[in-house]
Amino acid sequence: MQSTQTIGVIGLGIMGGMMAETLRRHGYAVTGFDVAPAAKKHLAKCGGKPLASAAAVAQSADIVIISLATSAALAAVSKELSATRRKGQRIVIETSTLPMADKGQCAALLKRAGITTLDCPISGTAARMKDRTWTIFLSGNRAACKRVEPVLKAFTDNLPYVGAYGNGTKLKFSANHLVAIYNVAYAEAVTLARKMGLDPREMLKLFGNSPVLGTGVMRLRMPFMVERNYLPATMKVEVWQKDMQVIGDMAKSVNCPTPLFTACVPIYSAAMAQGLALQDTASTAEVLGAMAGIAPVKKMGKRSPQIRE
Repeated sequence: MQSTQTIGVIGLGIMGGMMAETLRRHGYAVTGFDVAPAAKKHLAKCGGKPLASAAAVAQSADIVIISLATSAALAAVSKELSATRRKGQRIVIETSTLPMADKGQCAALLKRAGITTLDCPISGTAARMKDRTWTIFLSGNRAACKRVEPVLKAFTDNLPYVGAYGNGTKLKFSANHLVAIYNVAYAEAVTLARKMGLDPREMLKLFGNSPVLGTGVMRLRMPFMVERNYLPATMKVEVWQKDMQVIGDMAKSVNCPTPLFTACVPIYSAAMAQGLALQDTASTAEVLGAMAGIAPVKKMGKRSPQIRE
C-alpha cells in the first residue's frame, strides 16, 4: 500500500521505532528524529528518513507522533515544534505516559503556534503491536481524532474516542495501575508453584488461556518468569519506575487510596537494587524468588537486549 502522506515520528525508542517501522510497511513516507544515533540508523534501514531535529520533523509532516520517555524531553520538543511554521492544519499525536500537567503544558504551547495536540496513549507493548492488540485511547478535538484514525489504523483497530484532552492519559494510568499489580501477582504465583515443587510451565499451560484466570499480561509476562530469562525486555524495569511514580502521584492528587498498587512499589524498587533495571518487568519474579530462598539465575543481565533502545 502506498501513500503520498508523510508522517513524522519524534522519539524512535522501543515504541516510537516500532510505529515508524509499521508506518513504512503500510506505505507511508516517514521522517523521524531521536537523540540516539542507533535509532535514527534503524529508521533509515526501514526506509524512513532520519532528520537532524524535532523541528525538522515538524516542518516535514502535517501529522507528527511523539513518543518520549521523560517530561524534560517533551518540554524541549514542544518548544522546538512551537517555533516551526507550516501551512495547513497540523496535528501532534502525543502518545507518551507522562504527568497530566506536563502534557497540558505541551498542548497549550502548541495551540499558541496553531498546532492541535491530541492525547493518545497506547495500552500495549511493542511486542503486542504485531498482533494488532494495542488499544490507543484517543482524546482531544474529535474532528482531529477522526482525521488521524486512518494513520493509527496501521497499528490497531482498537481506537476508542474517550473525550476531552487528557482522558486518554487517565485511562492509561488506570490500565498501567492494573498491569503493575498483575505483574507482581503472577510473579508471586510462579514463586509459590516453584516452592510447592510444581513446574510453572504446566501452570502457564493450564492458566494462560483460561477464561477465568488467563489475561494478556499473564500470557506476555509469565513465559519470562517460567524461563527465568528477561531479555529482550518488552518493558524495562527502569522505564516502568517512571510510570509507577506518575500513577502514584496522580492517585495522591485525587485522594485515591491504592493499597494493592502501593504494596507493589517496593518489589519494583528491589528489582532496581538487584541490578535488573534493563530487564523486563517480569523479573519481579526474581525478587520474590530471592525472598523465598530460590537460588538466583547465573549471569543475570549479561545478555544484550535484542529490542532497540
